[in-house]
Amino acid sequence: MDDAELIEQELSSQTVYAGKLLQVHRDGVRLPDGSQGVREWIDHPGAVVVLGRLDNGHLLFERQFRYPLRRIFLELPAGKIDAGEHPLDTAKRELREETGYKARVWRHLGVMHPCIGYSNERIELFWAHGLSYVGHERDHGEFLDVVEMGVGDALLAVRDGEITDAKTISALLWAEKILAGDWPVPE
Repeated sequence: MDDAELIEQELSSQTVYAGKLLQVHRDGVRLPDGSQGVREWIDHPGAVVVLGRLDNGHLLFERQFRYPLRRIFLELPAGKIDAGEHPLDTAKRELREETGYKARVWRHLGVMHPCIGYSNERIELFWAHGLSYVGHERDHGEFLDVVEMGVGDALLAVRDGEITDAKTISALLWAEKILAGDWPVPE
């Protein structure tokens, strides 16, 4: 099938909500067969997730309450990319703010799109090692508990439903492949 048989064309766009973090749009589109449809989607500034590997081989995780689901989640350190900020700078900032660690070595692994049906959000994945503790600098109103866990135990937590966060699950795929020697860490 030719790509032209899949692509939708924007006919109109309306911002129906503009918040501090997100904007919600309602777009009129022309579908590949010539008919028209409506697409509602969320504009997101992007984010990062960090696989911070300690010298003991464990990764840094955090336990944190997430209001939309009103429960505590176990996830990797992550955060929103600020306007004009390079994703690597975001990753360094978030790792330090949330966990208190800085890394000697940083590698960009790739990107994931967690909600392609309704958002343009992208999450840049980073590998960090050579960690040293320098003290956290959490944002006002940010409460979390830092936890160390091996990749094997983290994957069991995914299997057992203890880790359900999509960015964490995706990043753990990278970690497992890197540590098994199946995927190289980019230079």
